[in-house]
Amino acid sequence: MSASLAAAARVWQVSSARLIEIEGFIPTPRGMLLLPPQPLMWPEKDPGDTLDYAFEIAPALTGNSGDSIASLSVSISPNNPGDLALVSASADGTRAVLWLSGGQPNTNYTVTINMATACGRVLARSIALPVVPLASVPAPLNAITTPNGAPITAPSGLPLTTS
Repeated sequence: MSASLAAAARVWQVSSARLIEIEGFIPTPRGMLLLPPQPLMWPEKDPGDTLDYAFEIAPALTGNSGDSIASLSVSISPNNPGDLALVSASADGTRAVLWLSGGQPNTNYTVTINMATACGRVLARSIALPVVPLASVPAPLNAITTPNGAPITAPSGLPLTTS
């Protein structure tokens, strides 16, 4: 029996799996000590993935109905050849949507989004994006390998080792 591939129908909708929401701005009484905010982080991605990542700023615009992102710019660090790449960036109301691809395995990237709203507000946030090799599991150092370096595995899928 042979399998054939057919083109999949495309329905575009931002994934909620990679959506981060900015914390709202809460007035605090004088003299009150606040804990520093938690760092923003998207779930890890594989270097072979090209995925959508969204950042929602609606809580920062509470009480300002009708305000939305008018422009945005994105920078990524580190930014060397072969690093994480911005495929596209767009605004959908109060949501910045980025398509990101590539990246070096075992590298933590910082994606900084600068946004200006239609009412003149300016927001900037940095979000961490770890890139890890999810598509393949690295073989242990003592793995038995083929001449081209691929690990030889048992029927269970685990690599065979010398010890």
